[in-house]
Amino acid sequence: MRSVIWDDGAVKMIDQRALPWKLDYARLNTVEAVAESIANMTVRGAPAIGAAAAFGMALAARQSPATTVAGLLDDLRQCGDLLNAARPTAVNLAWAVNQLLQIAASGEFNNVDDLRAGLLLAAQQIADDDVAINRRMGAQGAGLIRPGAKVLHHCNTGALATVDYGTALGVVRAAHEAGVDFHVLLDETRPRLQGSRLSAWELERLGVSYDIIPDTAAGYFMQQNEVDVVLVGADRVASNGDFANKIGTYQLAIMAAAHGIPFYSVAPTSTIDLSLASGADIPIEERDSSEVTTPYGNPITPAHFKARNPAFDVTPNHYLSGIVTENGIARAPFSESLRRAVAGEQV
Repeated sequence: MRSVIWDDGAVKMIDQRALPWKLDYARLNTVEAVAESIANMTVRGAPAIGAAAAFGMALAARQSPATTVAGLLDDLRQCGDLLNAARPTAVNLAWAVNQLLQIAASGEFNNVDDLRAGLLLAAQQIADDDVAINRRMGAQGAGLIRPGAKVLHHCNTGALATVDYGTALGVVRAAHEAGVDFHVLLDETRPRLQGSRLSAWELERLGVSYDIIPDTAAGYFMQQNEVDVVLVGADRVASNGDFANKIGTYQLAIMAAAHGIPFYSVAPTSTIDLSLASGADIPIEERDSSEVTTPYGNPITPAHFKARNPAFDVTPNHYLSGIVTENGIARAPFSESLRRAVAGEQV
C-alpha cells in the first residue's frame, strides 16, 4: 500500500488526517490541490512530500497549455515555486521539484509531449526509488534493535511518511520481519498526534508490540530503564549532521544523552542538504496556533487563548550516535561521512 501514487491523470494519496479512524484517499486533479494537500498535511513525511511534489510537477506539465518546451519550462518553474512554498522545512520537497526542473531544462526533449511523458516517468522513478531506498535503510539499521530491546520512537516515519516501508519505522519493520522480538514506545507527538494516530496504526497492522505514551513521559521511561535506543526520522540534515525533525526531537536527544541511551536519526540521502553548514540555516515552519488550541476541530482552550506552534526543532549533531542512510550508518565526523553517503559510497 503506497501513500501516494499516480492514478490515471491525477495524484492519489492516503488522507492522513482521517487516520486511524478511517482509511480515505484524496484524488487531486490540479497542482494547486497538490500544494494544498502538502500544506494541510493530507500528505506528510519528508519522502512522501517529495514524491507528491514530483507527481504534482508531472501533473502541472500535463495541464499546461504550453506548445513549446521553453513555454512549458516557464510554467513548471511557477508551479515549482507554488509547491516549494507549501512547507519550507522538508528538503525532499525542493529536491524533487528541482529534479524535474533539471530534466525539463536539460534539452533532452524536443517537444512538449515527449517532455510530459519524461517528467511522469521521472516522478514515478522517484516514488519507486524511495521504496527501494527505505528497504535498504531498514536493512542497514535493523541491527540497532537487539532481541528484547525497548525502542522509543517520535512522530511517524513509517510507510505513511514515505511512499512505502518507512525510515525510522522502516528499521523497526526490518527488525520485526527478521524475527527480532522487541517493544516500541510511541510518543503521542503533539499537537497533531502523528505517533498515537499514525505510528500506532502502522505497528498495529504489522503486529509489532507497542505502547503509546504521553510526550511528557519519555524521560520517565528512560529513567526507569525502559528505553534502550531512540529512533527518529529527519526532515532536513545539514552537512555537519545537525538535523531538523518533528518538534520534540531535540528534548528527546538531550534526555537520551543524560541517560546514556543511543540516539539515531534515519534519513535517506535525499534528506541531506550539503549546502547548509549547520542546523542554524534550516528554515523552521511555524504552523497555525489552532492546531494547539483546537486539535482536529476540538477546542481545548477558550478561543482567545494564545499559542505558538513550531512544527520542527533542530537537534545538534553531538547528540547523535549516528544517521542511518541507505549507504550505511554515518557517524562523526558527519561532515565527512555524510558527504560520502550522498556520493553513494558505503559509510
